[in-house]
Amino acid sequence: MRLLIRSTLMIAGMTCLLGGEVMAATVPVTGLGQSWPNATDVSASPHYHVYVFQHLGVRYIQVNDASGTVRGAVAYGGSGFMGLPMGVDATRWVTPTEGVWDGAAMASGEQVYNDGTVIVTAAPQPDGTSLLSALPEDCKNPAECSVPGP
Repeated sequence: MRLLIRSTLMIAGMTCLLGGEVMAATVPVTGLGQSWPNATDVSASPHYHVYVFQHLGVRYIQVNDASGTVRGAVAYGGSGFMGLPMGVDATRWVTPTEGVWDGAAMASGEQVYNDGTVIVTAAPQPDGTSLLSALPEDCKNPAECSVPGP
């Protein structure tokens, strides 16, 4: 019986690993900017929808709110981030090259995506906007990983 349980667990684990590789190979290349794209919702939060697209080695991460409104999208090419001009909060990104980390404003934020390389956080603000951040996973202090303040 023990051997059967171990074998079943080992097969299930291998299936998950192989399934992840297949899923990674089929990341969509179209649908960016749509409220409900034909892509898998990979959000880590029940309050947001996150969709990942990939084209020519660039990963595009789109954040929508629970109602499908596109809040923003960011491009990540392995060595840098760039907020894209789409979504109602397109100008509210904090990355290593744009925006300034505001710890108080981001206090209400929650992690909406983490792929082991990039962490995306969304923080709803009292005025109905959202602050969005996309930082490297190895960033331990967002204030040091983003553009320095004035």
